[in-house]
Amino acid sequence: RNIYAYTGYTKNNKSISVMASGKGHPSIGIYAHELFSKFGVETIIRVGTCGAYQPHINLYDILIAHTSSTDSNWAYQYQLDGVFSAGAHFDLVVTALNAAKNKDIPVHVGNVLSTDIFYNAIPDGWKKWAEMGVLAVEMESYALYSTAAKLNKKALCILTVSDSFIFQDELTSEERMSGLSRMIEIAIETAESVA
Repeated sequence: RNIYAYTGYTKNNKSISVMASGKGHPSIGIYAHELFSKFGVETIIRVGTCGAYQPHINLYDILIAHTSSTDSNWAYQYQLDGVFSAGAHFDLVVTALNAAKNKDIPVHVGNVLSTDIFYNAIPDGWKKWAEMGVLAVEMESYALYSTAAKLNKKALCILTVSDSFIFQDELTSEERMSGLSRMIEIAIETAESVA
């Protein structure tokens, strides 16, 4: 798949690996499953971008996806007699919040929509999710959280707002390259704390 992984070590000599996961549920689902089940990975922290659904959330804001709603049929594979509510591991949420606090970085915590379609052909379809209090949209957290739950592992998504559906605004490519460092700092401190 030509996705490179880089492994480094914390001050305590514990390893942390960094790699891309591709885009969308199928891609992160494959990587998460293989990392958890074949490579002995216990925790995956995803960093990425999202589109804000709420007026109090601005470009560059950071979100911790505590829970993940979806319009995908990802959980169909589990043959459940209901709807699975996917969520981050609570210890990771608390650790990330503490990391953000230590760095004096404000964050939003809540529910995101994890969808197969970021730019939906139904222009106002996102508004129904926003009315339910969903903070933002992205495309990976539901598959990651579900896979972690199924395999009894830990997962967390930390996101930077790159688009605003409310204000019809988005970061440029250059801004995306330079504007994600605060999110990455939180993720690194979180990973070091749980490694």
